Amino acid sequence: MRTFFDKHKEPNRVVRTIELVAIIVLLIALVSAFGFGLFRTNASVGSVIDTTTVELDRDLENEECDFEEMSVCTVTYTDGDASLSLDLSEEEYNDAKDQITAYGLTLEDGSTYYFDHEDVSNTELQQAYGEVMADEMMPVYNFANASFVLLLSVLVMWGFGKEFTTYEKSWFVSIMVLATIFSVLFPEESANGVNGVIIMWLYLLDTFLNILCELLISKQSRYNFLVSVFVEIVEIAIAIVLMYRFATLATTLLFWLPIDIISFINWSKHKDDEEDELTIVRRLKGWQEVLVILGIIVWTFGVGYLISGLDIATDFYNNDTLETAIIYIDACASAVGIANGLFIFFRFREQWIAWYICAALEAIINILSGQYVLLILKLGYFTNTTYGYIKWTKYIKSHSEKEATIF
Repeated sequence: MRTFFDKHKEPNRVVRTIELVAIIVLLIALVSAFGFGLFRTNASVGSVIDTTTVELDRDLENEECDFEEMSVCTVTYTDGDASLSLDLSEEEYNDAKDQITAYGLTLEDGSTYYFDHEDVSNTELQQAYGEVMADEMMPVYNFANASFVLLLSVLVMWGFGKEFTTYEKSWFVSIMVLATIFSVLFPEESANGVNGVIIMWLYLLDTFLNILCELLISKQSRYNFLVSVFVEIVEIAIAIVLMYRFATLATTLLFWLPIDIISFINWSKHKDDEEDELTIVRRLKGWQEVLVILGIIVWTFGVGYLISGLDIATDFYNNDTLETAIIYIDACASAVGIANGLFIFFRFREQWIAWYICAALEAIINILSGQYVLLILKLGYFTNTTYGYIKWTKYIKSHSEKEATIF
C-alpha cells in the first residue's frame, strides 16, 4: 500500500511539465469560451428584413400559475411554430385573453422574434436577441465555468506540488475532469429566477472545494478546516438559490461553521510528535457508536417532520411526494453530517464511515433532483474515503494511543 500511495513524492519533473502544459491549455480554453460566448450574446441584431403578423392561441394546457407562491406568471401564446411568452402580474394575468396578435420581426440570419405590440424599439429587439443567444450559448458558458474551476484545481496541485503525492494529484484532477464533462453534458436549468450557468458554477465550485477538503482530511492536515469554511459558504448559497435542503442549511449555519473553527484549534493542539503537519487520530468505542446511531434516528424523524410541515415555495421541485421524501433523506444526511463533524473534531477514524453513509444519502438526493454533476463529487467522496480510512488505520496501528476517549 505504501508503494502505491506514497512512493512518488514531488518534485517530479514529468508531472510538473504536464501540469504547466495543462495550465496553459486551460487558460486558452477559458478565455476562448468566455470570449466567444460574450461575443455571440452581445452581437448586433443587424437589420430587420421582414415583418409579419400572426394570431396566437394561449397554451392553457401547459400553464401553471399560483400567485400565492410567485409575483409574476408566464403566459405562452403559440400556433405550433411561432411562440410568444409574457411575464404578467396578477392583475395583467386576470385580464389576459385566450388569443393575441403577435408582431414578428425577421432578422438577416432568418430568426424571427415576436412581440405583443407593433412599435418595437431596437433596444427591445436587442434584448430579446441577447436572451435567446444566451440560452444557445449555455453549453459554451458551462464549458468556460468548468475550465475555470479545472484550471484552479491544476493551479492548486502545481502551486503546492510538494504537499501532494502523484496519486493524490491524479485523483484530484481526475474528479474535476469528470465534473467538467458532466457540466457540459448535463447543463442546469434556471431555477427561482437564477440563471442555470450560475447554478452550475456553484456546483463546480462546491465539488472543487469539497474534494480538496476531503483530500486534506485524509492527509490528517488541520488546514482542511480552513477550506471547509469556504465549502459551507458555497453550500449555503446553493441551498438559498434553490430553496431546498433546509435541514442541511440550518446544520451548516449552526453547526458546521462553528465546528470548523473549533476543530482547527483542536487539531492544532494535537500534532504528531514526529511529523508536525500530521494530527494524531484514534478509534471510537462500540457503545459510543450505538448512542450515535440512536441520535441519528431521532434527529431524522424529528427534523424531517418539522420541515415537511413548512410551506416553502420553490420551482426546483414540482412533485410534493418527491419533495417530502427528499426532506427526510436530507434530515438523515444532516444528522449523519453532525455525527461526522463531531468525529472529525475528536479525531476519530469512524468519521470515514459516516462519510460513506452521508455520501450515499446525498447521491440519492442528487439523482432524485437531477443534479448529475454533483454525482461526481460523491464519486470523489467514496474513493477518497477509502483512501483516508486506509491511511488513518495505518497511522493508528503504527502509533500507540496517546489519549483516552472523551466519554
